[in-house]
Amino acid sequence: MERNGRLTYRSLIYRSAARWLLLGIIVISFSAASFGQIGVGVSVRIGPPALPVYAQPLCPGPGYLWTPGYWAWDDDGGYYWVPGTWVLGPVGMLWTPGWWGWGGGLYLWHPGYWGPHIGFYGGINYGFGYGGVGFVGGEWRGGTFYYNRYVTNVSVTTVSHVYNRSVAMNENHVAFNGGEGGVAARPTPAEEAAEHEQHTPALAEQTQHQQMASQTRANFASENHGNPAVAATERAGDFSSRSAVAARSAGGEYHAPAMSPREARASSPATNRGSSNDGFRPFTPPSRSQSSAASENRSESSRTSESQSKPRPQNSHKSNPAPRGNHRSSPPPRERGKGR
Repeated sequence: MERNGRLTYRSLIYRSAARWLLLGIIVISFSAASFGQIGVGVSVRIGPPALPVYAQPLCPGPGYLWTPGYWAWDDDGGYYWVPGTWVLGPVGMLWTPGWWGWGGGLYLWHPGYWGPHIGFYGGINYGFGYGGVGFVGGEWRGGTFYYNRYVTNVSVTTVSHVYNRSVAMNENHVAFNGGEGGVAARPTPAEEAAEHEQHTPALAEQTQHQQMASQTRANFASENHGNPAVAATERAGDFSSRSAVAARSAGGEYHAPAMSPREARASSPATNRGSSNDGFRPFTPPSRSQSSAASENRSESSRTSESQSKPRPQNSHKSNPAPRGNHRSSPPPRERGKGR
């Protein structure tokens, strides 16, 4: 009995350890998938197009929160549009949209998250309550979400908890913060405080929504030139004609990038996970080593000595200019579309 007891005890330990190991693998895999799909650490040498102008689809029902559309990145196809959509949000939580920020010659994607308060989202005017600072499209009152009908498309026949509060509108459709042509905004004290609160990453349906958007060529800026046929959907993952809303127009003049997506993609810089761009590490094109440069200098000196002792045709040793790094020219002033 004692031997059998020891064997049973050991088997229980092994089973418990196996369960914990399996649980850890599942958690790690889920976290990597959730964060990876939303675009953590994506850095690019060219900025996103202007945000398209579109109407908000009707709210499906109580408890749904609006998550605005945004330009995501694909290494093969470049920027593609992820339509804005309504999702059934966690009770008491608000969505802080992701945003592109410029710094050190790169555009870095800052993922969105759920939290008790709205954090900094680059000062980007996503519309429908997200004017650049905070959120005025609605508010939680206890466990019930009340919608501001002044900026959100809500029907009182399906949602009874509503109110009307006027909001100042602006027509800026720039999709990135910082740099030339970008939005000049810094986080407020309230937004900085919100950054230090406990956050929840994008919901599974948000991640799936982005994945589906990346599988349609018409969503890529190279195809739609900043004017996507599906700018928003009533429900996440539903791209049918019943749910989809087309863009009214591009938010500004589209400029095709001067480099391929693979050339534009940069390795992720070491960044401060705060809300500013101060932590960006500048991108420096690879340079020749000092030893190689010294060797070229010695070779040039030798060629100069030979040219002095022996006549040579002109331009026989014209040096090649150093390659110039590709860069994105400054975008012209954004065309102002009609208010979203």
